[in-house]
Amino acid sequence: MATSVFQRPAWVAVFAFTAAFVWGWAYPLIKLGFAEFGISEDMTGSKMLFAGIRFCLSGVIILTVAKCTRRSFAFRDSAGSVTGSILYLLLFALLNTTLHYAAFYIGLSHSQGARAAILNSLSVFTLVILACVFFKSDQMTVRKILGCVVGFLGILTLNLGGKESGAFTLLGDGMIIVNALCGAFAGLMTRGVNRRVDVFVGTGYSLGVGGALLIIPGLLLGGSLPHTSLWGFVILLLLIGISTIGFALYNKLLTCNPMGKVAIWNSLIPVVGAVTSCLCLGETFHPKYILAAGMAAVGIYIINKGKK
Repeated sequence: MATSVFQRPAWVAVFAFTAAFVWGWAYPLIKLGFAEFGISEDMTGSKMLFAGIRFCLSGVIILTVAKCTRRSFAFRDSAGSVTGSILYLLLFALLNTTLHYAAFYIGLSHSQGARAAILNSLSVFTLVILACVFFKSDQMTVRKILGCVVGFLGILTLNLGGKESGAFTLLGDGMIIVNALCGAFAGLMTRGVNRRVDVFVGTGYSLGVGGALLIIPGLLLGGSLPHTSLWGFVILLLLIGISTIGFALYNKLLTCNPMGKVAIWNSLIPVVGAVTSCLCLGETFHPKYILAAGMAAVGIYIINKGKK
């Protein structure tokens, strides 16, 4: 059988790089969106509404493309009952979108974009550990342990220095950590999604349903978009594009490649996120960001060194 384009090394690199690069841009764009739509730190409902609109529309776009390209929406018989598959997809939507991004949007509004980008690399190391626990093809090795230790130490360096250089906060760093853990567990579930339904369709369901589950509580909490403008809608469209491209590529890659081989490219996210946040938002670029991002990248490299 011919090798899928999503399994060819050169294209895996291109697609994984693209997903990581666009995700890195989400950090400054979300904060710019908050400012443009007039969403302040204490407006939790508005944050959930903003996130929900983004992901729900992204899901609709992916499902529309799937329909136009005649992808199968049917559940696969080998996965068991239809009810079980629906419940699995619902859990995936909750982890991959609803809980994941509720925590992300709240955390990002209480933290600097550069700091959040680096801290979010925790999801890479968590996914490596979980893959070793749940998949026989991913064995725990000394290299992986060393890589995780170096990466975690890099994350800890974020808390070096005084208050002016940033310190741990529950609503800021704490929620970003929750977001990272949700992302790691969702990544682990992606192969299960592919066993139950076409992964492109499953991604659309995840974003569409997960986004709707953000919109509903957002509205119940009194959420709104206080100020609208053309630039605000442009930012929202860019974020929708990031979700559509990033998740469609990343979830497909996870289903047909070793997770570590794909995850290594996520070392770019904290670098892109930190640089773009400082450039676009005028945030102070603290020297410890270089150390933290560098150690996170080295940790991921050590984990994947020697993989074929």
